[in-house]
Amino acid sequence: MRLNTDGYDEHKPAVVINNLAFRYKTQTQGQALQKINLQIAQGEFVMVMGPSGAGKSTLAHCLNGLIPNFIRGQYEGKVEIFGLNPAKQKVSAMARVIGLVFQDFEAQLFSTNTRLEIIFGPENFKVPRGEMEKIIAEVVQLVNLDGLEDRQPATLSGGQKQRLAIGSVLAIRPKVICMDEPTTDLDPLGKAGIFQLAKELHRDKKLTLLVIEHETEEALSADRIIILDKGRVLADDKPARLLKEVELFAGIGIMPLQIPSYFLRLGIPREALPLTPREGWEKFGALPLAIDERKYRSLAEQDQARAERYGEIILSARGLQYVYPGGAKVLKGIDLDIRQGEFMAVLGRNGSGKTTLVKHFNGLLKPTAGKVAVCGRDVAAGTVFEAGKEVGYVFQNPDHQIFSDTVYDEVAFSLQMRGFPQSEIKELVEDALRAVDLEGSGQQDPFSLTKGERQRVAVAAVLAAKPQVIILDEPTTGLDYQEQRRMMELVKRLNEKGHTIIMITHTMWVVAEYAHRIALMRDGLLTMCGATREVLRAEGELASACLKVPQIVKLSNLLGHTALSVEELLYCTVRAGE
Repeated sequence: MRLNTDGYDEHKPAVVINNLAFRYKTQTQGQALQKINLQIAQGEFVMVMGPSGAGKSTLAHCLNGLIPNFIRGQYEGKVEIFGLNPAKQKVSAMARVIGLVFQDFEAQLFSTNTRLEIIFGPENFKVPRGEMEKIIAEVVQLVNLDGLEDRQPATLSGGQKQRLAIGSVLAIRPKVICMDEPTTDLDPLGKAGIFQLAKELHRDKKLTLLVIEHETEEALSADRIIILDKGRVLADDKPARLLKEVELFAGIGIMPLQIPSYFLRLGIPREALPLTPREGWEKFGALPLAIDERKYRSLAEQDQARAERYGEIILSARGLQYVYPGGAKVLKGIDLDIRQGEFMAVLGRNGSGKTTLVKHFNGLLKPTAGKVAVCGRDVAAGTVFEAGKEVGYVFQNPDHQIFSDTVYDEVAFSLQMRGFPQSEIKELVEDALRAVDLEGSGQQDPFSLTKGERQRVAVAAVLAAKPQVIILDEPTTGLDYQEQRRMMELVKRLNEKGHTIIMITHTMWVVAEYAHRIALMRDGLLTMCGATREVLRAEGELASACLKVPQIVKLSNLLGHTALSVEELLYCTVRAGE
């Protein structure tokens, strides 16, 4: 794709930041950014990492002038993008120099079809009409949206919308692109595709690329990693060195790479730590190490013992088909049984039918053909209100679910609709808030909470009605590692207390460490269903569904034994000959 190279000078830095500091108007303590000093060279691919609240998005908004021109506060220091100061330019003018893909990518889309979304920017910059057709053809190919040029953005999957948001920025052909968590809604191979796209875009070293990301594994492909914490630059180095700093990542709440984490806990010096599964496999053999077969068998026995404790079938689908208005057949005959007490992950690439499937479980959708039964009752024969008594649904974005002025009212709403007495409502709300670690927050405005806290409010609102089954659609999207871990420990506790859990997710380490069983969707069909350890062993089948296993699972598979976490592999590891 032809880039905007006006004013390109390989000897000048693309981005210069001097003593940048910012405090939001609503911020009562501290600063969102504190004395940031950075230079980014033309053509660099830089990954910006850090926990929630580190200042990553604030930094991105300073680069294109949203701060301080639209988002007000106390602004100090200076930013230059190719010699231009964004604070003194119109944001619209800066768009030709730096393109920003927002974390909330859906808020970036507003046109009536994909084609119009892509050419909106070029139209505003008076690009000739003949040139626009070339831009559309280039962009849809780059972001894998071929054939969807006339689709309304609202009808696209979350991953397709995300790629469209990236494409609309690429169409302007800026010299710098900043992507704020561009892979949050993508399947694992889709994530890899975005980073492959990033590599291709800056191959000629004329496009400068900044990516804000939580995924440490993807950071391996960057030229440089910058870690922010509490508004400051904590570290700035090449991935090969910085990703070995396992304690640094863990200490500030970023998930360290699993391979160096495993070998560090075996006592390997930091400078000798491998970073990839292949490097880990070679190191494992060189030490030499081995897998204790007796200990490994005990893990499989624990899996089997847990499965034997499940109750009766609580949810079943037979011959389930669904065709959306307009003729798209999304489900093509699903047969599935889920037992009481199970924790099932529903996996598949974007658009494979995962969300369509689970929306049948509580009556949000009615089958075109086939049947879904919960506790032996046909879901389609009742109302969504009735199905909600047995099956609670937590949406991917809590802001699509929350609407009340206080946390208490949000959690109490379904109980009030069902006519519970006020004394009982108060007790149930308090129990639900206690279960999600939000005790005492009933009078807070839910929209003043962090996303992780709002996600827990949404869970509490479902939990208060005491459903037997809880469905969670991407419960960790947009959360940093600490928030993801906290959310999943909550879900694990709910499962241990007897709730059946059905979870859609693209976060594969979450699947490996928490799910008991996996249902794998591909093109509207259920292609595999089995125990987590069994399914994660089948890497080829997963790859065909655009999924890839976590680092530690990949290493253990190379060793001929499927471990689901760093702790499991450590448990099974012995010195060869012991």
